[in-house]
Amino acid sequence: MPLRVAPPSWLSVTPEPERELPEALATLRHEADPPPRQAVLEERARIEKLILHGSQRDWLAYLTRALDLTEQARHSNDPGVLRARAVTREVIANHHNLLLGLPGRAAERTAEERRRLNGGPA
Repeated sequence: MPLRVAPPSWLSVTPEPERELPEALATLRHEADPPPRQAVLEERARIEKLILHGSQRDWLAYLTRALDLTEQARHSNDPGVLRARAVTREVIANHHNLLLGLPGRAAERTAEERRRLNGGPA
């Protein structure tokens, strides 16, 4: 019988970001709604590569950069960009809250970002 290795627990909280972030982040990066189709495909490929070949630390760094993009877009007047900002922040907040129930130090590593997302001091 082949040895089965359980997948890292952090992968259990990636489906929502995988589904929601490509279009939202492409919108934020290009400050355009809708974003260029190629930009969405590139974002989707970036996420897939991280999930399939990256580490939890790589994934969390990606989400940190995504959160930074939302902060850069906070003064935009474009409704689509503001909507993408809200979606991204909601997805990251949910992801980081789900980490609280997983083993390991990911929840501790994302504590500052949870404060940023909740309007507390960074």
